[in-house]
This record gives sequence, C-alpha cells and structure tokens, in this order.
Amino acid sequence: MFDEAKYKELQSLFESQATTDLGADDKDVYFFILPDKLVKVVNNVSKKSAKMVLKLTKIGQGSGFEEIEIPIDPAYIDKAVRLFGGLGFDEVQQSFQKRHNYVYKGVEMALKYSDAWGHHLELEKMVGTKEDVPAAEKEILAIAAELGVHVMSDAELAEFTAKKDKEYRDKAKK
Repeated sequence: MFDEAKYKELQSLFESQATTDLGADDKDVYFFILPDKLVKVVNNVSKKSAKMVLKLTKIGQGSGFEEIEIPIDPAYIDKAVRLFGGLGFDEVQQSFQKRHNYVYKGVEMALKYSDAWGHHLELEKMVGTKEDVPAAEKEILAIAAELGVHVMSDAELAEFTAKKDKEYRDKAKK
C-alpha cells in the first residue's frame, strides 16, 4: 500500500515500460469471510463479465494458493450474492476496486485503488506446480524492490484484514 504520488509514479512507469497493457479491470466485489477461506462474487465492470471464486486460503495465510473460479452471467450477480447469504455466509463485504493491469518483466501487475485498501499494487505470477512457487516469489520480491514497494508479510496482511473485517462487522451492527 502507498500514497497517491507513488500510485501515479507506478502508473507512469507501467504506461511507458510494461511489456503489455492489459487494460482497465474495475471490479465490484462481494467478499464472504470464512475462518480459513474466502468466497467472493466478482462483477468485472470493465470486462462485462462475472464469476464466483473460492480461495482455498485466506489473505495472510501464504502467497501461493489455489483458486476455484466459476464464470457466471453478470445478470446473476445479485442471485449469486443471495445464494451465498442463503447458505449462511452472512459476513459479506462489498468493495469497488478501480484497477488497471499490466505485465511488467513477466509479472502481472494490478495497480489498484479501493476504499478499504487505498492505493496498492498486486503482483502475481501464475505457476504450474507448488515447486515453482519459491522461484516466482523470489522474482516478485526482486521486482517489488526495484519498484520501491513493500510486499506485506503474511502477518501484516492478516493484521490488516482482521482490522478491516472488524470495521465491517462494527459498521454492520449499526
């Protein structure tokens, strides 16, 4: 996470030096918080697509994790959200994410802004096997250092998301 000045600096760098500009990727996301997993319904506003996603670990429990995605028609966003609510997933957080994606030095960069996280950057590299994760993490950390951005540790991510989860719970009680 960083301030708006760093956001604009990175945006300018990626616009001039990224291998590929993947374009706007704005999303309206409904997060359903579970003790050890994360379920979300994603309305990709920019691409006019939608999906339901199960992340098999929670943010702050490691960087290499499997996701199961099921594409859905954007017309069914509300029904998907109601479906998870009806299954007892009653802790839901909605967040609009303004994002733009790039490929920079072989790593996908999602330059983002959301009310919950502020300005931030997600660095991602898809790998074929768990054995490939350490090399991908090393590559990501090297690029983050080059860009002058701090990669949050699992402990920092867990602390931050716990704080945000509490804020959402407190707000829901009012």
